[in-house]
Amino acid sequence: MKTTDDFFIPDNEVKLYEELDYSRVSEYVRSAEAFSRSTYQSVYIIDYFRQNFLYVSPNPMFLCGLSPERMTALGYRFYSGYVPEEEQPMLLTLNKAGFSFYNDIPLNERKDWYISYDFHILNESRRILVNHKLTPLALTSDGRIWLALCVVSASTHTDAGHIEMHRIGSSDFFEYNLTTRRWNKRQMPVLTDGEKSVLVLSIQGYTMTEIADLICLSPVTVKKYRQRIFEKLDVRNISEAIVAATNNKLL
Repeated sequence: MKTTDDFFIPDNEVKLYEELDYSRVSEYVRSAEAFSRSTYQSVYIIDYFRQNFLYVSPNPMFLCGLSPERMTALGYRFYSGYVPEEEQPMLLTLNKAGFSFYNDIPLNERKDWYISYDFHILNESRRILVNHKLTPLALTSDGRIWLALCVVSASTHTDAGHIEMHRIGSSDFFEYNLTTRRWNKRQMPVLTDGEKSVLVLSIQGYTMTEIADLICLSPVTVKKYRQRIFEKLDVRNISEAIVAATNNKLL
């Protein structure tokens, strides 16, 4: 990665600076703090005009030993110091591809979309695979993103990538192919009523035997339901399935 300027490209240059009302920034920060505090989610707010972070929530798992204040001060320099060097070009590529896609969305729909992607961060000697979901908070009248909210969580995948553009309320999404440099239309998996029941009861802490008793099925059938859930969501265990289903609003 060359410089942090590589992230702030002409496709999202904030030109209508006279529209930016910085007196409202504290409202966005307080909302992000409340969201992080009540959901235990790790979030940060990006200011694309000043090219920095306005807020970083305290979550030691995703801060690589840094304080929120230090992370805020670093801004996008964090990625050059705490993302494996071989994955940094991917972040720049998805940044350009994401804004290119975004600029083709009608202005009145732009707040309905978010981009999701996975990459590793370095916490001392540990590599942690994280997922970022980035969505607009405030736009200028020409549709450029002034402020954006990013929600950080542990990834349910095993490798970096998985770059996707989603629209709230739609089961269709677009997946970016890093080899062909194209967006391909996909559809979210659909869980059957039986699979949803197994997953919901798993969230509530019931074992497979207890779930079988509750929904009047054999443990073998419940095990088959779980396996189908894992295959549909491309996960390895029930914990990852719960995270994937919750993050993608499949329940």
